[in-house]
Amino acid sequence: MDRTEARTLLASMTKNPSLLRHMRTLELVMEAYAKKLGQDENQWAITGLLHDADYEAYPDKHPSIIVQKLKDLKEDKIAHAISAHYTKWNVPYTDIMDKALLACDELTGLIVACCQVRPDGIESLTHKSVVKKLKDKGFAAKVERDEIQKGVELFGVNLNDHISFIIDVLRNNREELNL
Repeated sequence: MDRTEARTLLASMTKNPSLLRHMRTLELVMEAYAKKLGQDENQWAITGLLHDADYEAYPDKHPSIIVQKLKDLKEDKIAHAISAHYTKWNVPYTDIMDKALLACDELTGLIVACCQVRPDGIESLTHKSVVKKLKDKGFAAKVERDEIQKGVELFGVNLNDHISFIIDVLRNNREELNL
């Protein structure tokens, strides 16, 4: 599957601008991590792009619809990572891409939320600011903080370094992402 096909699949199920931005942020972050780790950049980017593709159209079935579509397309590795990111299914994390998606998903959402309450958006955002908001359970209350912790541990990254990496990726794309 290439990105054009992935975007077509995404567009068939998702219209919400906030959700589309969330998936675009994950596409960018996953691609950057793949590059850093010498992994398949296209595959990792598509995983980030499609991880919540069915959420808007099929909220009660998420992520089963996108997982099945990916399996039908013989994209089993992407389907597995998306299955594993949905922690209620208890799918084992067998690949570094599975762990990366879990480590990046909720945290990227928290970082975007941090940008939205700052006058200069992402410009002066630091890992310290994000850690402070991470500890404040009243801020971006829907963010699954336990999943962030679990993802960081499984992915084997330092939380501060991980946050800084994501901030840098998003800052480099701030105009497109409106951050």
